Amino acid sequence: MKFSEAWLREWVSPDMDSAALAEQLTMAGLEVDGIEPAAAEFSGVVVAEVLSVEAHPDADKLRVCQVAAGSDAPLQIVCGAPNVRAGMKAPLATVGGRIGDMKIKKAKLRGVPSHGMLCSARELGLSDEHQGLLELPEDAPVGTDLREYLALDDVCIEVDLTPNRGDCLGMEGIAREVGTLSGTDVTVPDFTAVAAAIDAQFPVDVQAPEACPRYLGRVIRGIDPAAKTPLWMQEKLRRGGIRSLGPVVDVTNYVLLELGQPMHAFDLARLAGGVVVRYAQPGETLTLLDEREIELDAQTLLICDRDKALALAGVMGGIDSGISDTTDSLFLEVAFFTPEKIAGCARRYSLSTDSSYRFERGVDPGLQQRAMERATALLLELVGGEAGPIIEAVAESHLPVKAPILLRRARIERLLGFVPADEQVEDILTRLGLALEGTEEGWLVTPPSFRFDLEIEADLIEEVGRVFGYNKLPTANNHGDLTMRPVPEAATPLGRLQTLLVGRGYQEAITYSFVDAGLLQDIEPDSTPVPLTNPISSEMSMMRTTLWAGLLGAVKHNQARQQGRIRLFESGLKFVSQDNEIKQINVISGVVTGELYPEQWGIGKQQGADFFDVKNDVEALLAAGGHNAEFQASTHPALHPGQTAAILLDGARVGWLGCIHPALAQKHEIPRKTCLFELDMQALLKGRVPSFEKLSRFPSIRRDLAIVVDVETPAGALCDIIRQSAGPMLKDVLVFDVYQGKGIESGRKSVALGLILQDSSRTLTDDDVDPVITEITAQLEQQFTATLRE
Repeated sequence: MKFSEAWLREWVSPDMDSAALAEQLTMAGLEVDGIEPAAAEFSGVVVAEVLSVEAHPDADKLRVCQVAAGSDAPLQIVCGAPNVRAGMKAPLATVGGRIGDMKIKKAKLRGVPSHGMLCSARELGLSDEHQGLLELPEDAPVGTDLREYLALDDVCIEVDLTPNRGDCLGMEGIAREVGTLSGTDVTVPDFTAVAAAIDAQFPVDVQAPEACPRYLGRVIRGIDPAAKTPLWMQEKLRRGGIRSLGPVVDVTNYVLLELGQPMHAFDLARLAGGVVVRYAQPGETLTLLDEREIELDAQTLLICDRDKALALAGVMGGIDSGISDTTDSLFLEVAFFTPEKIAGCARRYSLSTDSSYRFERGVDPGLQQRAMERATALLLELVGGEAGPIIEAVAESHLPVKAPILLRRARIERLLGFVPADEQVEDILTRLGLALEGTEEGWLVTPPSFRFDLEIEADLIEEVGRVFGYNKLPTANNHGDLTMRPVPEAATPLGRLQTLLVGRGYQEAITYSFVDAGLLQDIEPDSTPVPLTNPISSEMSMMRTTLWAGLLGAVKHNQARQQGRIRLFESGLKFVSQDNEIKQINVISGVVTGELYPEQWGIGKQQGADFFDVKNDVEALLAAGGHNAEFQASTHPALHPGQTAAILLDGARVGWLGCIHPALAQKHEIPRKTCLFELDMQALLKGRVPSFEKLSRFPSIRRDLAIVVDVETPAGALCDIIRQSAGPMLKDVLVFDVYQGKGIESGRKSVALGLILQDSSRTLTDDDVDPVITEITAQLEQQFTATLRE
């Protein structure tokens, strides 16, 4: 929000200079980004009147002018401006004056003496316009210093507002804040209602009341299309960062800056049948005021007539209904649009306008009547004409309703450390426009309609604190009761898992929860992701249903920067839509691609990390919590068929492990040898309490078995049968070789297993072990038609 300090002081004039005012605003949360002069440095520039204009005797593009500047005799000025003419008034830099670093001197231009310089707006630092002289009003007093006449000893203050302070996007809101902070009364201009002079009306039909609960329109006929915007309005707009575009548009922009209410004026002659507020239809297009044609989607709210779309509601008007040099009748509109329905619309079409900026943050739903009356009065003053009655369409049930909030003295003291006097609290809140009713505990406070950010008690306490002054709050030593919270002994801390992965060569990544819809669809085509109403970009339009989307994006990003070996993990939430609600599931995920080890001299030929390397990392994660999971061959749309495992704990699936699907890798330019895992954090963090088991003093015995089974038989199933058959004597079982080839019939494989047997009370002998091995062999033969390899 950029505004003129002089304009602000018409509303409220605290006894402080510009620097102090800026500091006070900044300390109250309205950060001042900059203060700059309203005009460039110049002196000796006065209001002058051109008395006569003659051709230069030796230059086609120059004119010799006689100019009255308040002195006894006219001055001769040589000027090359195309718009110079007798009778006009313009700024004159007199001899001895300065414009920036340039001192004005007497000069000869092509042999003709010139005693000064007639100036354009750009030369004076008032605008970028340089096509001709700056034309001053006819009643400008000749000889008056231009800085004094235009009140240019002013500064422009730019405030960087947080998104919750849409109420300060107008001079009225800024003045309210300054008045509250300084304890100065605010002088609100008199906005007198304009009575209807004609009975001209135009039908209004709001078909989307949930998006546009209030819409006002007014017909104004007989305006003067040749009217000019007065210089005082042009200057206020310029100092607010808005260029003058003619009196009708300037009035709507003036009300925008003054009250914070966007408005729009249509050429009534170009409208057909009435105004309709509705959503866009499939395939509908609109040519905007910037002459760009856009194709509209079904979520876009439009202002239309009976035949065509006229404007993007709350964003920008269309070219087919805009004001022109021949417009003599207007349809003036002002509306309240629900912020949630407007949010993101401008961004979807790569637009950014003052209107959308305000509507997205929230415009006062009670402001439209005042804005209409103010704009009508200004238009009748500047361009003439006759106004019809105000047409209003309102859906009260869809307008925001402010509920009272209980503000307690005890709560103020708890959050701020002290309680200001009741009179101070009441003065602060009253000046901010809040309605108060005293209670035994404090006050029942009803926020005004323009404060969308006041919803709970803490919001009110924040207002008291910032207006009182955070730097003025008394200091005190903090104190509080410390409570030892119980920590479940069986729980596995997340930090332990993170440290474990870092120790195994991983780096922790933090990716956005918002991901690309296309990538998410390719990874989990059967999921129902949650779309964002107001996405940052099209690549971040969906809430992630898996952390793999962000991690694969990180892999692609690093690959493009010559990083070949990538090992990343991330812990965080994924968002799943189930049973009409959004469930947040905490998971830990990882991605691995590239060489198994970092480059070093001690390893010869490197090999890439594969499924089993990553499975080893996952088993380490599970072992940290005392879990012994089952890896079951399965299928997943994002993972390679035959290299995918579902991770089961107590028969329930808690995660996935596998290599990326070749089609997914090719489509998104991800290395084909990329492995992924994801585990449910809730199951992973439920550890078990370690228990002591006495170590045996007696030696163990190892027996190796090489058995031949069907190639599809998983080694895990063999190990499970061995554990069940061996009993407590078996301490461990190891798979140390898998072979297919010569000597093994087709469709079969050899699996070599090492069995570690031990007893805690005696040394085992062959007589003890042989029956166990015989039982194991028999069970393997019965369950899997296994045979001992010869």
